[in-house]
This record gives sequence, C-alpha cells and structure tokens, in this order.
Amino acid sequence: MAGNSFGTLFKLSTFGESHGEAIGGMIDGCPAGLLIDFDFVQHELDRRKPGQSNITTQRRESDRVKFLSGIFEGKTTGAPIGFTIENENQKPADYDHLKDTYRPNHADYTYEQKYGIRDYRGGGRSSARETACRVVGGAIAKLLLAHYHIQVQAYVSTVGHVILEKTYNSLDLSKTDDSIVRCPDAETADRMIGLIEATRKAGDTVGGIITCVINGCPAGLGEPVFDRLHADLGKAMLSINAVKGFEYGEGFRSVHLKGSEMNDRFVSKEDAVHTATNHSGGIQGGISNGEAIYFNVAFKPVATIMQKQHSLDKKGNDIILEGRGRHDPCVLPRAVPIVESMAALVIADHLLRHKTSRIN
Repeated sequence: MAGNSFGTLFKLSTFGESHGEAIGGMIDGCPAGLLIDFDFVQHELDRRKPGQSNITTQRRESDRVKFLSGIFEGKTTGAPIGFTIENENQKPADYDHLKDTYRPNHADYTYEQKYGIRDYRGGGRSSARETACRVVGGAIAKLLLAHYHIQVQAYVSTVGHVILEKTYNSLDLSKTDDSIVRCPDAETADRMIGLIEATRKAGDTVGGIITCVINGCPAGLGEPVFDRLHADLGKAMLSINAVKGFEYGEGFRSVHLKGSEMNDRFVSKEDAVHTATNHSGGIQGGISNGEAIYFNVAFKPVATIMQKQHSLDKKGNDIILEGRGRHDPCVLPRAVPIVESMAALVIADHLLRHKTSRIN
C-alpha cells in the first residue's frame, strides 16, 4: 500500500489499523536539538481523542503516545522519531456484521476493488483513528514552528446551518477550547451544540466547516510550480477523513469580486512590506507573503448513521443496514487539532525547504 507518508524534508509516515494492536508512525527530518514538551504532545492528542464530551463518540481510548527513538534527554537527535499509540478499546466483534457488506459512503467497496481484501474492523486504514498519528507529528511540527514564532490555530466556524458570522481577525482564538464544540464565540457555540445534540438524538449526523489561521509565517515559503504552498495545504486537508472541500483566502467568494476589489495593495508598515487587505489569504504565486494565512476546510456528515439504510452485500443482494457501535454525530470538534496538525506539518516542511532555496 503506497501513500502512507507525507512531506518532503519534514516527513511523517504512519501505520496501523483502527482495531489492530496499535497505531504509530515515524517523523523524519526534524532538526536536532529541538526541546520536546511531552505534556504538550499529549495535550494535543487529548484534544483529538474520543469520549471527551457528550457530542463525540464514546469510544474510550487514553491515546498515550510512546516515543521509541529520535529523542534523547528531552531533545531531538536528528534521527527518525518513532512512536506508537496502543489501541486499548478494541471491539472488532462490533463489525462482524459488516464482513460481507458495503456501507453507504464508506471505503468498503473501493478498498476491496483496489486491494482485493479489506479490514472491515472499523475501516482499517481508512478509519479516522489513523489521524491520531498525524496529531503526534503535528505536535512536533508545532514545537518546531514555535521556535520561529509561528502559530497555527483552527476553530469550528460552521455546523450545518449554524454559521459563525465573525471573521478570524475579530475573534479571540484563545477561547476556542473553552467550548466542547471548539467555536470561540460562546453564543454561536451554544447553537452548534444544540444542533449536534438534536441530530444525534435523531440517529443522524451533521457536517460543517473548520477555519484555520497561521500567524507569524515569514514571506517566502512555497515551491512553485507544483509544490505551491496553498496546493500542499490543500492536499494536506483533503487527505483528512470526511473532508470534501478546501478554500484559502476569499476562495469561492472571489469569483464575485472585481480585480479592483480583490487585489491586495502593498503598503509600508513599521518599515516592512505588508498588504492593506488580505483577500489572497497570505499566499501569492504559491508563496507566503508574510500576512496571516487563512483557509476553510469543509467536512461532510459522518457516514455511519443510526438509521436504517438500503445497501448491497458482496453478492449484489439488497440489504438493510442500521448503524451500530460508537460514532461521532459531528466530527468537527475532534477534527480541529487534526487540521492544525496537517497545517503545521506543511509549514514546517516548507520552512526547512526554504532554508535550502538560497545561500544567504
């Protein structure tokens, strides 16, 4: 199976299945001498782990990460950083009824067509449990970025029809984790929670949007032509389970603007080049311009619903499925640290690549 690694210089590779013994990964290319805050790494995992509130799946996993290599006396050595996370709450029997069944909107059929075999225990490699490994890699990337005063923050901006109307630069993003839905606006957060709870009681699921902001990113990151910064951010986000859309800056709204409205005029502020507006989302020509980078990530409703659905089995027979087990009615609250992690991996990788782009 190809496609289990992400990045060029700062690279993350992951392994493991949802209901196997463990999941884990390897981080390659992290510079030596980086002080690792193990409590911070675990905190990032805790933000993603299941069972953290009544609007997330009640699967219980401590998600304790164990580092195996690449760190000595609390600092990176420059060697590959290996780690594992045990699957403590395995319940493969919960999926026995899916052995010969294709679930609507899951990867059951496509995996079987590609590989001729599939791990039906929670989806195997296609399970969102794999993203815990991304959060470990992203936490290490965040520690590296903090060394350069770069900060990555994401928050839930839409759940179903409930939309946070405020822009990223008018919000106090330090309040994001104050709410179980991870929306920094208390009034909007309450309405989002109400919608998720009502949806869960109906045996259904709901999607939404996560907005991410990267502050402190220097100008010059990005590798035209094919490795443009926004292209790599887009690939990173679209590799996350349930993601169906990505836009940066004004995104699709820009088609309704004229050039005179869209263009970001250059101005001098504090003896440095800036833009008067930031419609381009901090990226021009595929390269960061020093302004805040912001983008939206659209998540579909979780595919497993607690309602009866028509589908097919392997023999092409019509069947009726009803969801079982422990599933999220809305994936967004737990996906916030995943979005941040993938963004951090991209910026860390391009930061290291930028350092090789010229002599001085």
